Amino acid sequence: MPSTFSYQFDTPSHKGITEFSTGLFINGEFVDGSENSTIDVINPATGKLITKISQGTPKDVDRAVAAAQHAFETSWGLKCPGAERAKLMNKLADLMEEHEDELAAVEALDNGKTFYWAKNADLKGAIDCIRYYAGWADKIQGKTIETNDGKLVYTRHEPLGVVGQIIPWNFPLLMLSWKIGPALATGNAIVLKPSEFTPLSALLTAKLAKEAGFPPGVFNVVNGYGATVGAAIAEHMDIEKVAFTGSTLVGRKIMEAAAKTNLKKVTLELGGKSPNIIFDDADLEAAVNWAAFGIFWNQGQTCCAGSRIFVHAKIYDEFLHLFTEKAKQVKVGDPFHPDSKQGPQVSNAQFDRIMSYIDSGKDEGATVHHGGVRVGDEGYFISPTIFTDTRPDMKIVKEEIFGPVGVVIKFDDDEDVIRQANDTVYGLACSVFSQNINRALETAHKLKAGTAWVNCANMLHASVPFGGFKQSGIGRELGDYTAVKAVHVNFGHQWSVA
Repeated sequence: MPSTFSYQFDTPSHKGITEFSTGLFINGEFVDGSENSTIDVINPATGKLITKISQGTPKDVDRAVAAAQHAFETSWGLKCPGAERAKLMNKLADLMEEHEDELAAVEALDNGKTFYWAKNADLKGAIDCIRYYAGWADKIQGKTIETNDGKLVYTRHEPLGVVGQIIPWNFPLLMLSWKIGPALATGNAIVLKPSEFTPLSALLTAKLAKEAGFPPGVFNVVNGYGATVGAAIAEHMDIEKVAFTGSTLVGRKIMEAAAKTNLKKVTLELGGKSPNIIFDDADLEAAVNWAAFGIFWNQGQTCCAGSRIFVHAKIYDEFLHLFTEKAKQVKVGDPFHPDSKQGPQVSNAQFDRIMSYIDSGKDEGATVHHGGVRVGDEGYFISPTIFTDTRPDMKIVKEEIFGPVGVVIKFDDDEDVIRQANDTVYGLACSVFSQNINRALETAHKLKAGTAWVNCANMLHASVPFGGFKQSGIGRELGDYTAVKAVHVNFGHQWSVA
């Protein structure tokens, strides 16, 4: 029998108790892993243990897939009308809203993001996403296709079956909703692996899904490590699709596993090194605010973070001054303190990774214009960091850091900055700032990125597809969970081979 996690929050932002199982959620019940082993969950604000969760294995993935397949064949998929799926999804969204402070507190506790952002961005976005896709559940349609008078041809959009979903640690609950929303709406059964760093909100959501009344086996959560549980999902012969958000390195492994097994469909939302181009005719105050939001939001742990900030030479000095002042205003501290704007990095490993990039920037000759240091003596806090005097070949310019570290680069030619912005293996997102809408749109169209923001940054919505060009991924999030079947009906025409 898995243990129960009980935690008393007594913070300026939230007071209350949360309680839920730390087991695997398989076939509608919380259960122990097959080896009865556990994984430590660490509070990134203190570096101390929060709790232990059950550790899944490939055998547990097999159990979850079998439960999901049974549910798909008996009580879900085409056995459950879209209106009923919508009812259950809306019930889940209602429960998430009832428990939004609790969910936000759990998210802040094991991820480190501030309670304010967890509630007002992650929770709001997750609830809106579930409701949005609930609205689509009974509106999945094919079409009739005219061929000739002797035949009726139509298409059906059918659920794939059992799908595997592997979510990251930077937006645990929001990415969970992006995965399960379209999958549930279209009738698929799910085996989901949360990050071992941030599993708690997924387990609390599983508790709420059971309360909402989803049939056993429709939604399964298997905690575990990527090398075991993640690999077992990617390789499983009875999983029809894998949706993954994470690093490009792991994305390659998932694509390889899918190709070597049953050629399952894959959606990969991977890394980024997004450019942010600020022209000399931009609204400077707005550009500074958005640039800070683009790189420092969520501790810089955002795949689409605007980490390469290109500023026109005519406004470079003024922008850098204002941007530096804005960085100084970002209060780094306790995620539950109302004044905190930036919490800790998610783990000690991530902290060390970011600091190693900062050291690399210094070693290669870049200037630390602001920050670049640890904040406090416990937890994994890093100050907002600004580099100047960089070269295109520096690691801090080329590689994804995934932390609150931006490089500010001067330019004076429109075509050349587009070339520099596109000089990357990634292509997830980009931002353009100009009050000349023609200039802004022409630039946005020339940038090789899956999402382009004009006079804003990091704006996301459940109704808008999200994904990347080049090595930032394959396919698009927030969709693609059906298979199209063409049906041909003949009205008396005869063919003969004789």
